[in-house]
Amino acid sequence: MGGTEHLTVRREGATLVLTLNRPEARNALSLAMLVGLYDGWLEADADDTVRSIVFTGAGGSFCAGMDLKALAGKGMEGEQYRDRLKADPDLHWKAMLRHHRPRKPVIAAVEGYCVAGGTEMLQGTDIRVAGESATFGLFEVRRGLFPIGGSTVRLQRQIPRTHALEMLLTGRPYSAREAAGIGLIGHVVPDGTALTKALEIAEQINSCAPLAVEAVKASVYEAAELTETEGLAAELKRGWPVFDTADAKEGARAFAEKRPPVYKRH
Repeated sequence: MGGTEHLTVRREGATLVLTLNRPEARNALSLAMLVGLYDGWLEADADDTVRSIVFTGAGGSFCAGMDLKALAGKGMEGEQYRDRLKADPDLHWKAMLRHHRPRKPVIAAVEGYCVAGGTEMLQGTDIRVAGESATFGLFEVRRGLFPIGGSTVRLQRQIPRTHALEMLLTGRPYSAREAAGIGLIGHVVPDGTALTKALEIAEQINSCAPLAVEAVKASVYEAAELTETEGLAAELKRGWPVFDTADAKEGARAFAEKRPPVYKRH
């Protein structure tokens, strides 16, 4: 199991938990964090015993955005990871889910600050839970910057355009309740319980047939970029093979026998 000094990886049953671990900097992005994060996405994809991913932050914050000094690998911190970035100049975008989409469902568990790069990474996740004191926002325009992590493209596809433009153009903070109201997140829970709720959702996903889950996720994202006619055709192409799997047969038997199904990913 991987990880770095700024990204911890652990298992909770069939769930891989990736935790941004730089609490003294509100989990601002560092090179060590991005390398560990990308390796974590790859680990989840490669391990068939992993059925879901929970993405969270340590110390009461999710992520306060990028740390330019740390990302440049200045000084001793991050120095050992420079070769990884040289070998794959796209690594940081893959880590931030701009240029990589994990096969497994990704559930974000947000506490505290989830701003700038934090809100940009959030848009690459599938299901989102936040503590009631969490703060969201894309602050780049206030600093003369551009939210180049994908927000000008993805945000308007995930929430109504009027809300997307307001968030992008004002650079103001949003409370968890307001973020839920515009559809950016799905659950608001008491502070300190976002991870617990995310793991509960993950366990519900883990109890389902993994091949079906992965096919459904892939179909949803594929269809978002197609016309309705194209999307329906693509859905059939992905969906019909699932009916021929052993997992589908096990699901039918378990229903008939009134017992929980036991899925083996085949």
